[in-house]
Amino acid sequence: MSDFSDKCREAAEQGDPEAQTRLGVLYTEGQGVDRDYSTAVRWFRLAAEQGHFDAQYNLGYLYDNGQGVAQSYEEAAKWYRKAAEQGDVYAQNNLGDMYDAGQGVEQDFGKAAKWYRLAAESGDSYAQHRLGELHQEGLGVELNASQAFAWYNLAAAAGFPSSAECRDDVVDQLGEAELEDAQRLALELIARFLKGPSA
Repeated sequence: MSDFSDKCREAAEQGDPEAQTRLGVLYTEGQGVDRDYSTAVRWFRLAAEQGHFDAQYNLGYLYDNGQGVAQSYEEAAKWYRKAAEQGDVYAQNNLGDMYDAGQGVEQDFGKAAKWYRLAAESGDSYAQHRLGELHQEGLGVELNASQAFAWYNLAAAAGFPSSAECRDDVVDQLGEAELEDAQRLALELIARFLKGPSA
C-alpha cells in the first residue's frame, strides 16, 4: 500500500465518508492497492449510507455493472437516485437512462426527461442531446420540433457527437416561423447554459 492509501484507510476506518469514498476509488482503480471491487463496494457503502453522493453514485455504478456485487438494476437505481437527488449529474443521467430503458424501474419517459433536464441544466451535453431526442419523438414530453432543435443545438455547441446532424435533420420538420422560434429558443438556451467565465 502507498502512504496515501494508508492515510486514507486510517481516516476511513474512523468513519470519514470522504476517506471511505476515496479508498473505494483506489480499490476500483487499483491505485496503490490491488484492484478489488468487493472491497470498493464495502467502502462505498459505508460512505453512501452516510449520504456521500459520490459514494452513492459509485455504488450504483458497481451494481449497474455487476462489479464486486451481483448485478442489480434495482439497487443501481436506488443508489443513483440518492446521488441524483443531491445534484450528481452522472447519477441524473444514469437514472434517466434507467427510466428510459425500464431497467431497475418501471419504464417512464416522463421521469427520464425529468432527470435528463436536471443534468442538461447543469450543462451536460449528453442529457441535452437526450432531451432533443425525447422532444423529437414526443416521449415523456411534448412532441416539439422547436424544443428538439434547441436542445440538439445546445448539445452540438458543447461538442456532443451527432447533435449537429440531429439538429439539422429537425430543420426539415420546421416551417419558416417555427425555425425562427427554434433558433430564438436555441440562443436562449446557449445564453443560459453555456455561460463563459464572469468578466
